[in-house]
Amino acid sequence: MKRIKIFISSVQSEFAEERAMLCHYIRTDALLGKFFEPFIFEEVPANEYAASNVYLKEVELCDIYLGLYGNLYGYEDAYGLSPTEREYDLAATLHKSRLIYIKSIGEEKRHPKEAALIKKVERDIVRKTFVDIDGLRTSVYASLIRYLEEKEYIRWRPFDASNDNGANLEDLDEDKMRNFIHMARAKRNFPLPVETSPVSLLTHLDLIDEKGRLANAAILLFGNKPQKYFITSEVKCVQFYGNVVEKPMPAYQIYRGDVFELVDQATSFVMSRINNWVGTRAEGEKADIPTHPELPIDAVREAIVNAVCHRDYTSNASVQVMLFRDRLEVWNPGTLPYGLTVQKLHGPHKSLPANPLLADPMYWNGYIEKVGTGTEDIINKCSEYGLKTPEFYQEEDFRVVIWRVNDNDSKCSNSDPTVFQSVPTNEKKLLYIIKETPSVSRATLSKRLNISERQIRKILDQLRKDGVLTREGGNSGKWIINKM
Repeated sequence: MKRIKIFISSVQSEFAEERAMLCHYIRTDALLGKFFEPFIFEEVPANEYAASNVYLKEVELCDIYLGLYGNLYGYEDAYGLSPTEREYDLAATLHKSRLIYIKSIGEEKRHPKEAALIKKVERDIVRKTFVDIDGLRTSVYASLIRYLEEKEYIRWRPFDASNDNGANLEDLDEDKMRNFIHMARAKRNFPLPVETSPVSLLTHLDLIDEKGRLANAAILLFGNKPQKYFITSEVKCVQFYGNVVEKPMPAYQIYRGDVFELVDQATSFVMSRINNWVGTRAEGEKADIPTHPELPIDAVREAIVNAVCHRDYTSNASVQVMLFRDRLEVWNPGTLPYGLTVQKLHGPHKSLPANPLLADPMYWNGYIEKVGTGTEDIINKCSEYGLKTPEFYQEEDFRVVIWRVNDNDSKCSNSDPTVFQSVPTNEKKLLYIIKETPSVSRATLSKRLNISERQIRKILDQLRKDGVLTREGGNSGKWIINKM
């Protein structure tokens, strides 16, 4: 079999020991040595070719670009670029697989151009940090094994399909399975009738094999006590008074149950502890009184669903849902699929579930979509609410941050305080939007505030009557906020 070529790139003088170690380690490891062949410039014999031609040619020939970045930028050519940056740029242009490891010691001494290179890399791909040579070796090993798995050079059962748990049908809840079929038929036209036997349902969902062994996903979906087998499959929810992790905590809950129960319980934890503005009967129909929660429930739910569905269930960590005064954070012990970056989450991307046997039933019950729109939905729902754009982080864990602070709140919180102090919440939000866009239309205000245009008109009329607002220029004009 042809070896997979790895080009190791760095400032040679800064990472001489690390480069030599990686070459030796990859070649001598019982598994890695069968698949990979590393390249470092130090091993090239003397020849008449320019060094730049040699290393760029090797980048073209490699399958994987492995970059080690630290504090030094290295030799700069006539254009002010180092060999390391040229190598990275070429690897990116040729769409090579790129593995980047950044040394996190002495960062205050980092060369400005090296810092800029690291920022450029971070915009493109997920990178790992390391402190010492042992940590680097561990991270590289994990990345290369993952590469082999995702390129299907090696195969073994993923967690959700593994069936060495020792569970049997008595560990599953038949009522949960009947309820699943009922909901799946209503939401997605699931083909099996409600009367379907447990074994037939599990067979249809690939959750039981011919020997009657249950897949791990079956326990997480329909188990009587899933945490009996997978203790860290619980979800921990905590609320903090401020914007940092500190005691005392007004609320702390550990939820256990199947994945559907975990999502519902964690979502309820968040929605019951955020502000919920209540309108008047005049805004609703008949006796209905409209409400407007501070965060869009669909975005909150989607973030929690993603964490529960796509997490790494082999990790000793649990999903964590943390509600701060200014934001909601959902932590997921897992990593993005190979080739998917945080930046790509902001647009259309492939759906690559880490636990496909778990994702498929959650799709049938309407908890997730199959087309990779989950993170886009979170962004769009928050945008419709007028909230700041959610943020995604891939570090040791995957983290979603949904901001409770409105874009306009952050821009206006310290300006013109007398204008905004004494008006109700909807009016305050409306004034923030007008301050940002004085020519904003009633239709846009209605969409941003999620209330009817008729109610927007009533609020505007009252603010004009109170002298807070003045209209200049008629229908094509703009609003002016007066001092109070």
